[in-house]
Amino acid sequence: MRRDLAPGLVMIAAPEHAFPRCVRLLAKAQFDAAFADGRRCASRYFRVSLTTAPGLSARLGLTVSRRVSKRAVERNRIKRCVRESFRHARSALPPLDLVLAAKPEAATAAGSLLRADLQQLWQRVAALKARGPTGTMRGAS
Repeated sequence: MRRDLAPGLVMIAAPEHAFPRCVRLLAKAQFDAAFADGRRCASRYFRVSLTTAPGLSARLGLTVSRRVSKRAVERNRIKRCVRESFRHARSALPPLDLVLAAKPEAATAAGSLLRADLQQLWQRVAALKARGPTGTMRGAS
């Protein structure tokens, strides 16, 4: 990925640390599927709902509601922190669709606390066992 910063300056991001459109959850149906699956993890500042992803890498959906903070500046700060943390942790995560929701406590937390909390959350998500097929018959999905 290449982005021009100013005339003569170019920033090139490593592809494994990029946050392309294909690793984002964008449609309501994708969010609903993660919420409906019933698998959840929580930390001090965040709650994550997850389901198995159809692709080969983890995908992220992000919600930071006005209940967390009425100030858009605070909500955007939290979202930037989550996106940055996910970009670095994505290669270690299993192929899951993750919907991460911020708790109100995240609005007043320092960025370093949010990053540490997210790092622990990604480790817990990575340790989750993959869900096998449902049902009792072998070979049937």
